[in-house]
Amino acid sequence: MKKQVTIYDIAKKAQTSTATVSRVLSKSGYPVKPELRERILKIANELNYIPNMIGRQLKTNTSMTIGVVIPTITNPFYSSVVLGIEDIARERGYQVLLCNSHRSSKIEEEYLKTLLEKQVKGLIISSVSSDKDELSKLMKMGLNIVAIDQSINELNASQIHFDYRKGGILATEFLIEKGHTKIAFISSPLNRISRQYVYEGYKDALMNYGIKPNRAWILISSREEEVSEMNYEFNNGILMTRELLTCSELPTAIFAGNDMTAFGVMNELNAQNIKVPEQISVVGFDNIEFSKMVSPTLTTIQQPDYEMGRIACNTLLDQLDGVNTQNIDIILQPRIIERNSTKENETEG
Repeated sequence: MKKQVTIYDIAKKAQTSTATVSRVLSKSGYPVKPELRERILKIANELNYIPNMIGRQLKTNTSMTIGVVIPTITNPFYSSVVLGIEDIARERGYQVLLCNSHRSSKIEEEYLKTLLEKQVKGLIISSVSSDKDELSKLMKMGLNIVAIDQSINELNASQIHFDYRKGGILATEFLIEKGHTKIAFISSPLNRISRQYVYEGYKDALMNYGIKPNRAWILISSREEEVSEMNYEFNNGILMTRELLTCSELPTAIFAGNDMTAFGVMNELNAQNIKVPEQISVVGFDNIEFSKMVSPTLTTIQQPDYEMGRIACNTLLDQLDGVNTQNIDIILQPRIIERNSTKENETEG
């Protein structure tokens, strides 16, 4: 690699001091002769000079960078959230440092320390850690934090989350109203508040309709690990469905904790020559873009992922810019998106 051009190189070629070059390139109001200013700018352009933003931030104690920590980039839900964040950040002159914690609380903590060292101005995080001490320390140090997706009740921070319990109720009630009473539930570990609420919604809906849940049809993975060669949720959907199919009696519908899990469910059902929705209906959760691309298209719960990212970023930047210093708590609402993976149950009644 070529040696990066510095203000010393420009000063030498312009036959002036580095202080003068610095004043011109930083657009300082310090008076510099027009012809010298023009010569410096021309030389900087010819040499393809790139400003050292980190050095400038350290010197001026300013930063136009925010950090974003998400559990995984392999789930398109988070990709859409990040897109919303980036779109707003770019509009408002900020840059984004994206960190993928790989579903690990340890990696999340390491990233938090790294972002502090990088002197990010603020943080948007979907935390997977049950220990919020590190986040608490950052807030005490003055770092602005906005929590997304996963609620952080222990911290006095702005939160943009989703009514997961209501989403769980909507999905289960939708199946019940389609004539299904034998409804299975498949999920990743309930180590996040969002998953716990979806599961609670599933149970609440069954109870409201007087349906006793069958424990054999509730399959919740005991471990969660990101694997580079396969999406975790998709693989978990496959494995949990295999276990479900060993039951002596099968459900007529399956509610999966998210869309990627639902894709794994449908993949395994197809592999076992069980037709969706003719034999078993399937409902997902998230309404990611792929849900309308698979066959059959997936009935799912819509949660506004892109909008969540936009709201979170606007909230953080408003706080950083002093537009609004108050914490806010926004709960986005779900709705059912009916597609071809579900149908009326004709085997009961």
